[in-house]
Amino acid sequence: MLAKLPEAETPPVGTRRRAPRREVSLGRRLFRWNMALLIGAVTVVSLLWGVVQYIEARQQYEERVLTMAESVAVMPTVREALQTEEPAEVLAPWAERLRAATGFEYIMIADRHGIRQSHPDPEAIGQRPSLDPAPVLAGETWTGVEHGHAGLTLRARVPILDEAEDVIGYVSVGTLASEVRLASMQTIPLILSVALVAVGAGAVGARLLARRLRADTHGLEPREITALLDGREALLHAIGEGVIGLDRERRVVLANTPARQLLRLPAAHLGRTPAQLGLSAEAEAVLSGPEAGEDLLLGVHGRILVCNRRPVRVREADGGVVVTLRDRTELTRLSDQLDGARTVTQGLRAQRHEFANRIHTVSGMLELGAVDEARDYLSELSLATSGADAEIAARIGDMTLAALVLAKSVQAAERGVRFSLSELSHLPEGQPEDLRDDVLLVVGNLVDNAMDAAGPEGWVELLVRRHGDVTDESAGKADEARETGETADGVVEVRVIDSGPGVDPDIAEDIFRVGRSTKGEGGRHGMGLALVHQACLRRGGSVTVENEDETTFCAYLPVRPQLVGTAAPDRPRPQREERP
Repeated sequence: MLAKLPEAETPPVGTRRRAPRREVSLGRRLFRWNMALLIGAVTVVSLLWGVVQYIEARQQYEERVLTMAESVAVMPTVREALQTEEPAEVLAPWAERLRAATGFEYIMIADRHGIRQSHPDPEAIGQRPSLDPAPVLAGETWTGVEHGHAGLTLRARVPILDEAEDVIGYVSVGTLASEVRLASMQTIPLILSVALVAVGAGAVGARLLARRLRADTHGLEPREITALLDGREALLHAIGEGVIGLDRERRVVLANTPARQLLRLPAAHLGRTPAQLGLSAEAEAVLSGPEAGEDLLLGVHGRILVCNRRPVRVREADGGVVVTLRDRTELTRLSDQLDGARTVTQGLRAQRHEFANRIHTVSGMLELGAVDEARDYLSELSLATSGADAEIAARIGDMTLAALVLAKSVQAAERGVRFSLSELSHLPEGQPEDLRDDVLLVVGNLVDNAMDAAGPEGWVELLVRRHGDVTDESAGKADEARETGETADGVVEVRVIDSGPGVDPDIAEDIFRVGRSTKGEGGRHGMGLALVHQACLRRGGSVTVENEDETTFCAYLPVRPQLVGTAAPDRPRPQREERP
């Protein structure tokens, strides 16, 4: 039976499915925020502008009422009238005419007892004001806002003085406070116009800014930019190869962990050029080149790096370069060790053929009955073979290196090159494994280059010697030297001399640079001497070349790699046999 399918859930009748919320774009969000900030700022500025206008209008009206009150207080008519028995008969009509002419709300004159002698309301004449006139009758001038018969007014009170400077009354002049507000509101249209213009200009600017930002981010939203950044960082730091990016000014803008480790970049490497980072001229040329480059070789800090440089184009403009770095040092070392093993195998194969021919010769002699001749022939072969092997074994105790030297001697014999091991050679057995690997690399590459340079009928001489061996008597000094980082265990000298034409002086200074070779640039050439140089530097040693009567390569490898900052030991220069 078929299983019953579950029924689809349906929403209850009368309910709606909520539509997915649409995400607002970055441009719109920026526009809205900019407009909100702009409107808020314009509103605050407009309010402050209106408040300042009101304060200025009030100050102007205060000055007007005060000036009018002071003018009335010094008029002779007012003074003379206040000194008569009926001041109101003169002052009441006179004050009303003055008020009508000046436009103030009221002008009130009172005598020294505070009784009104003039007022816009005739019934108020002869009465005391509701407010205490004592301060002004005491000689003080006052301005402010008070409630009066006409409502809220802005008024000023000024004492009236006679010729003897005695107070004989006071004048109160006022105007409606609403007039002050109306006067300050006259600037509201101007304030609103300026605010609208500012908001409009801001809206246009915010729109252009949003469009510009959208173009600069290629239409990506913040979450998309974050996802791209996180993905880029994860990708750059997850791959095993080094990746370093430089902008159009050739300043470092990104470098993943392998690149920083391979080039030994400092923590503050971003925004700096290769020269400012202390990299070599060769590294600067590889990293800062304008054109694409494939499989460029770079030697740096004891390593051989393979670099691929690819220019970056942004809308057909120069956007910088991206360089990938691969460490080829270990691969090349393993390849050279394999070549050494292959050389030994080829030497053994050649000896096998040679021994097979000799056995056939002896067999033929025996078939012919020449037993004595066969015995003499075997004696000669035994002496010659055992003599060569014994000479190498006596001078080189390390069997791996002895096998390589023997294989090189056989290979030299096949190529018609006279190969010899110097009588000064001496390398005891029991060498450290890392030292043995480096010595094999150095000997193999230097002897191969020497045989290529010497050619048929030429000669090659090899010297391998360890200097400064530690004996039991100097064990204490050796322990001290190890603690201080000195190479108390000595140094291994490898010296290869050949009868070749020598090294061209034009390339002698950078013969050990990666990719530089007397056999041509690029390809597999230019790696052997570079590896020799890197091996010596890695141990704190050195390698040099001399062009005199013969070509001499001298390599010095400390038995124990030196610590950073320690000086290299003095290089002994043993005598060598004179060549004819």
